[in-house]
Amino acid sequence: MASLLRPATWGLFSWRGYCSRGTQGRLSAGFVEALKAVVGSPHVSTAAVVRQQHGHDESMHRCQPPDAVVWPQNVEQVSQLAALCYGQGVPIIPFGTGSGLEGGVCAVQGGVCVNLTRMDRILELNPEDFSVVVEPGVTRKALNTHLRDCGLWFPVDPGADASLCGMAATGASGTNSVRYGTMRDNVLNLEVVLPGGRQLHTAGRGRRFRKSAAGYNLTGLFVGSEGTLGLITAVTLRLHPVPEAMVAATCAFPTIQAAVDSTVHILQAAVPVARIEFLDEVMMDACNRHSKLNCCVAPTLFLEFHGSEQALAEQVQRTEEIIRHNGGSHFSWAKEAEERSRLWAARHNAWYASLALRPGCKGYSTDVCVPISRLPEILVQTKEDLEAWRLTGTIVGHVGDGNFHCILLVDPEDPEEFLRVQAFAEQLGRRALALHGTCTGEHGIGLGKRQLLLEEVGVVGMETMQQLKATLDPRGLMNPGKPEEGTVLRLQEEGHFQGPRTLSQLLCP
Repeated sequence: MASLLRPATWGLFSWRGYCSRGTQGRLSAGFVEALKAVVGSPHVSTAAVVRQQHGHDESMHRCQPPDAVVWPQNVEQVSQLAALCYGQGVPIIPFGTGSGLEGGVCAVQGGVCVNLTRMDRILELNPEDFSVVVEPGVTRKALNTHLRDCGLWFPVDPGADASLCGMAATGASGTNSVRYGTMRDNVLNLEVVLPGGRQLHTAGRGRRFRKSAAGYNLTGLFVGSEGTLGLITAVTLRLHPVPEAMVAATCAFPTIQAAVDSTVHILQAAVPVARIEFLDEVMMDACNRHSKLNCCVAPTLFLEFHGSEQALAEQVQRTEEIIRHNGGSHFSWAKEAEERSRLWAARHNAWYASLALRPGCKGYSTDVCVPISRLPEILVQTKEDLEAWRLTGTIVGHVGDGNFHCILLVDPEDPEEFLRVQAFAEQLGRRALALHGTCTGEHGIGLGKRQLLLEEVGVVGMETMQQLKATLDPRGLMNPGKPEEGTVLRLQEEGHFQGPRTLSQLLCP
């Protein structure tokens, strides 16, 4: 077993000695002074505690702090910082709220972390065009608070109150994506500072059209690029009308298959459901305890419908017929705003509910996405795998688009359990790929899924990404060590390009 514990191929941190570099010293005093000349002395820090705060996200990847953190206040300062760093060969790591789940902000080669949260203006609102332009420091909740009186809202909801530019950078989605789409569907334009400091407007300066056939889709290139191609300094978003009325519901099912069959039938019946979330019986029990719900402990769907009062009545009636046909029961409808908020708060607090199942443990969340028809198969396999790997975990998913998350609870004092979590996550990703799915529907690649990305898109796909990366970032300084940069060669050199480890390989001495 000792030999199995030595490799650190996943980059999981030890809960003791959290950061991999304890002191700053890579940047010269003159370079730090040049940073201060751009943004002002109060907006530059080389303090160890500040760097450590910026060296990790919400994932279990080891903290790898930058050598300095800077807080620009406008796009001109970002351009000057990018030019300065790039000219001196210093890595650049964009940072939003730090709510990522795959180590995307880890400064694997040190460098300068550019914290964009102090650029927090809503630059332009065009209600008649259903669009808004915001800076990186604007979060989802802040935008919707600003929009409250104009009858519009931004519905993409990943759960965390993430920054909107960060959501674009990671291609985020969430509970409303089955009706309103993901960030890829709702970003109209981006302002991006390229590695050398040039400013790019991906759809043209000031443009907010809903469709175009002009040239390459540069906006789509940067959505989901995880900070490896440039720094997103503004995003133009598609807004949606606030629905006249909303109704939420929960219902229990005898099996996972019955819950997913109901989901497919609801979508096939063209019921415009806004949210349709799945919680397994372990997750439902945890939510009951943590959020003081009284739902049946069984595979459960949380649903929400948006529209006029008349349309909602028809949607609810049709949905209830479909669910009863598939063996659903224990219906609970929530029509008042307070009831609905309580229900969805419980869903969004699933992470904390899961942690409460095993006090003293830490959580790790991984996600995959498969065609909806394969969802029952992989969910059943996942539950069997949890038992086989001797892991405690809950399952929650956006079943309307085939995406689900597994929240694993890990003893911070048990390094062998860390390895089992790693092996489980890799196996889950490969199961999704085998079912014609993707290794991540929402979380992104970051550090944790580089090998799976290669397996998903193939060598030619990776080489194409690397060519794009080399064109935009020839020195490889934008968030280095992340998905596109030299992945094939690096993984081979590090020994990651190999077959999956088996249960017996990890558990047998």
